[in-house]
Amino acid sequence: MKNTTLCYIEREGCYLMLHRITKKNDENHDKWIGVGGKFEEGESPEDCVLREVKEETGLTLTRYAYRGLVTFVSDQWPTEYMHLFTADGFEGEPGPCDEGVLEWVPKEKIPHLPIWQGDKLFLSLLDQDVPFFSLKLTYQGEKLAGAVLNGRPLPL
Repeated sequence: MKNTTLCYIEREGCYLMLHRITKKNDENHDKWIGVGGKFEEGESPEDCVLREVKEETGLTLTRYAYRGLVTFVSDQWPTEYMHLFTADGFEGEPGPCDEGVLEWVPKEKIPHLPIWQGDKLFLSLLDQDVPFFSLKLTYQGEKLAGAVLNGRPLPL
Protein backbone atom coordinates (compact mmCIF):
# COMPACT_ATOMS: atom_id res chain seq x y z
CA MET A 1 0.00 0.00 0.00
CA LYS A 2 1.35 3.44 -0.88
CA ASN A 3 0.34 7.07 -0.40
CA THR A 4 0.86 9.54 -3.22
CA THR A 5 -0.24 13.02 -4.26
CA LEU A 6 -1.38 14.27 -7.64
CA CYS A 7 -1.87 17.93 -8.50
CA TYR A 8 -3.54 19.56 -11.47
CA ILE A 9 -2.07 23.05 -11.81
CA GLU A 10 -4.33 25.39 -13.75
CA ARG A 11 -3.50 28.43 -15.88
CA GLU A 12 -5.73 30.11 -18.48
CA GLY A 13 -8.05 27.12 -18.99
CA CYS A 14 -5.17 24.62 -19.18
CA TYR A 15 -3.71 22.05 -16.80
CA LEU A 16 0.02 21.44 -16.57
CA MET A 17 0.26 17.82 -17.67
CA LEU A 18 3.18 15.40 -17.48
CA HIS A 19 3.62 13.00 -20.40
CA ARG A 20 5.35 10.05 -18.67
CA ILE A 21 7.85 8.84 -21.24
CA THR A 22 11.17 8.67 -19.37
CA LYS A 23 11.09 6.11 -16.54
CA LYS A 24 11.50 2.40 -17.15
CA ASN A 25 8.97 0.01 -15.52
CA ASP A 26 6.57 2.92 -14.98
CA GLU A 27 2.91 1.90 -14.57
CA ASN A 28 2.10 5.35 -16.05
CA HIS A 29 4.42 4.96 -19.06
CA ASP A 30 3.15 6.93 -22.08
CA LYS A 31 0.17 8.28 -20.09
CA TRP A 32 -0.56 11.96 -19.45
CA ILE A 33 -1.10 12.78 -15.75
CA GLY A 34 -0.85 15.67 -13.32
CA VAL A 35 2.29 16.12 -11.20
CA GLY A 36 2.99 14.51 -7.85
CA GLY A 37 4.55 11.48 -6.26
CA LYS A 38 5.11 9.33 -3.21
CA PHE A 39 5.04 10.51 0.39
CA GLU A 40 8.29 10.68 2.34
CA GLU A 41 8.41 9.74 6.03
CA GLY A 42 6.58 12.26 8.22
CA GLU A 43 4.95 14.20 5.37
CA SER A 44 1.33 15.34 5.32
CA PRO A 45 -0.51 15.37 1.98
CA GLU A 46 0.17 19.12 1.75
CA ASP A 47 3.89 18.68 2.51
CA CYS A 48 4.14 16.00 -0.16
CA VAL A 49 2.32 17.90 -2.90
CA LEU A 50 4.36 21.07 -2.31
CA ARG A 51 7.65 19.12 -2.43
CA GLU A 52 6.70 16.97 -5.43
CA VAL A 53 5.43 19.92 -7.49
CA LYS A 54 8.67 21.82 -6.75
CA GLU A 55 10.84 18.78 -7.63
CA GLU A 56 8.98 17.89 -10.84
CA THR A 57 8.21 21.36 -12.21
CA GLY A 58 10.30 23.96 -10.36
CA LEU A 59 7.06 25.74 -9.40
CA THR A 60 6.24 26.89 -5.87
CA LEU A 61 2.52 26.57 -5.17
CA THR A 62 0.96 29.63 -3.52
CA ARG A 63 -2.74 28.67 -3.76
CA TYR A 64 -3.94 25.08 -3.82
CA ALA A 65 -6.84 22.95 -2.60
CA TYR A 66 -7.08 19.37 -1.34
CA ARG A 67 -9.95 18.03 -3.47
CA GLY A 68 -10.28 14.34 -2.83
CA LEU A 69 -8.90 10.91 -2.02
CA VAL A 70 -8.66 8.37 -4.84
CA THR A 71 -8.11 4.73 -3.90
CA PHE A 72 -6.61 2.62 -6.68
CA VAL A 73 -7.06 -1.14 -6.46
CA SER A 74 -5.32 -3.22 -9.13
CA ASP A 75 -4.63 -6.82 -9.97
CA GLN A 76 -1.08 -5.77 -10.96
CA TRP A 77 0.06 -3.16 -8.40
CA PRO A 78 -0.33 -2.59 -4.66
CA THR A 79 -3.28 -0.52 -3.43
CA GLU A 80 -2.56 3.20 -3.68
CA TYR A 81 -4.14 6.11 -1.83
CA MET A 82 -3.77 9.18 -4.02
CA HIS A 83 -4.42 12.57 -2.43
CA LEU A 84 -5.78 14.79 -5.20
CA PHE A 85 -5.09 18.54 -5.37
CA THR A 86 -5.72 21.41 -7.72
CA ALA A 87 -3.74 24.64 -7.76
CA ASP A 88 -4.23 27.97 -9.48
CA GLY A 89 -1.56 30.02 -7.74
CA PHE A 90 2.16 29.47 -8.20
CA GLU A 91 5.50 31.21 -8.60
CA GLY A 92 8.05 30.44 -11.28
CA GLU A 93 7.95 28.80 -14.70
CA PRO A 94 7.94 25.05 -15.35
CA GLY A 95 11.40 23.66 -15.98
CA PRO A 96 12.58 20.32 -17.35
CA CYS A 97 11.24 17.18 -15.64
CA ASP A 98 13.22 13.95 -15.35
CA GLU A 99 9.99 11.87 -15.48
CA GLY A 100 8.76 13.09 -18.86
CA VAL A 101 7.63 16.18 -20.72
CA LEU A 102 5.57 18.97 -19.10
CA GLU A 103 3.01 20.74 -21.26
CA TRP A 104 0.10 23.15 -20.68
CA VAL A 105 -2.90 21.34 -22.17
CA PRO A 106 -6.38 22.87 -22.63
CA LYS A 107 -8.75 21.08 -20.25
CA GLU A 108 -11.15 20.07 -23.03
CA LYS A 109 -8.35 18.22 -24.88
CA ILE A 110 -7.20 16.13 -21.91
CA PRO A 111 -9.88 13.38 -22.24
CA HIS A 112 -8.59 12.73 -25.78
CA LEU A 113 -5.00 12.11 -24.64
CA PRO A 114 -3.78 8.68 -23.50
CA ILE A 115 -4.95 8.90 -19.87
CA TRP A 116 -6.27 6.32 -17.44
CA GLN A 117 -10.03 5.71 -17.77
CA GLY A 118 -10.52 6.51 -14.06
CA ASP A 119 -8.70 9.83 -14.47
CA LYS A 120 -11.57 10.95 -16.70
CA LEU A 121 -13.92 10.35 -13.75
CA PHE A 122 -12.00 12.43 -11.22
CA LEU A 123 -11.16 15.15 -13.74
CA SER A 124 -14.91 15.45 -14.38
CA LEU A 125 -15.51 15.76 -10.62
CA LEU A 126 -12.88 18.51 -10.46
CA ASP A 127 -14.48 20.34 -13.41
CA GLN A 128 -17.89 20.13 -11.70
CA ASP A 129 -16.31 21.60 -8.54
CA VAL A 130 -17.63 18.66 -6.50
CA PRO A 131 -16.83 19.11 -2.78
CA PHE A 132 -14.16 16.85 -1.23
CA PHE A 133 -14.81 13.31 -2.43
CA SER A 134 -13.64 9.73 -2.02
CA LEU A 135 -13.34 7.76 -5.26
CA LYS A 136 -12.36 4.09 -5.42
CA LEU A 137 -11.15 2.85 -8.81
CA THR A 138 -10.62 -0.87 -9.43
CA TYR A 139 -8.50 -1.93 -12.40
CA GLN A 140 -7.93 -5.25 -14.13
CA GLY A 141 -4.75 -4.59 -16.07
CA GLU A 142 -5.32 -1.18 -17.70
CA LYS A 143 -9.12 -1.66 -17.84
CA LEU A 144 -11.30 0.12 -15.31
CA ALA A 145 -13.43 -2.64 -13.74
CA GLY A 146 -15.25 -0.63 -11.08
CA ALA A 147 -15.74 2.85 -9.64
CA VAL A 148 -17.31 3.86 -6.32
CA LEU A 149 -17.90 7.53 -5.45
CA ASN A 150 -18.46 8.33 -1.76
CA GLY A 151 -19.51 4.72 -1.11
CA ARG A 152 -21.90 4.46 -4.08
CA PRO A 153 -21.09 2.44 -7.22
CA LEU A 154 -20.88 4.43 -10.45
CA PRO A 155 -22.00 3.07 -13.83
CA LEU A 156 -19.07 2.50 -16.19
